[in-house]
Amino acid sequence: MLLLLIFFDGYIARTFDQVTTLGKILDPLADKMLTLAGFLGLMMIGTASPWAVFLIITRELFITGLRVSAVAEGIDIAASWMGKVKTVVQMIAIGFLLMEWSFATELLWFAVALTLYSGYEYVRDFFKNTSNH
Repeated sequence: MLLLLIFFDGYIARTFDQVTTLGKILDPLADKMLTLAGFLGLMMIGTASPWAVFLIITRELFITGLRVSAVAEGIDIAASWMGKVKTVVQMIAIGFLLMEWSFATELLWFAVALTLYSGYEYVRDFFKNTSNH
């Protein structure tokens, strides 16, 4: 259900041409706050690896700062396809961990790998765009 709400939020904004600079900043920030709260809660009850949560939080904070910096410089770094896949996999991993289903830990580490890779893509695109700007 949550994934549908997140999808339709952006879909409706684009369909009705209601995309704003503030929305470009706040929408991904809200997604990050939601997933990070889930991961921190799971870490606190001993279900999620502290190292996995640390890597995810570090990447999310760094990339959020990078995106805000880019917007301040007039550079649009929109959410990449990999960034969206990363968010979906993170949320699925949270669900698996909550339910204590098989492969939950493996899915968490897969989410970490996607998180780090999508972070690399953002950094690469940021420097590519700043050199052209």
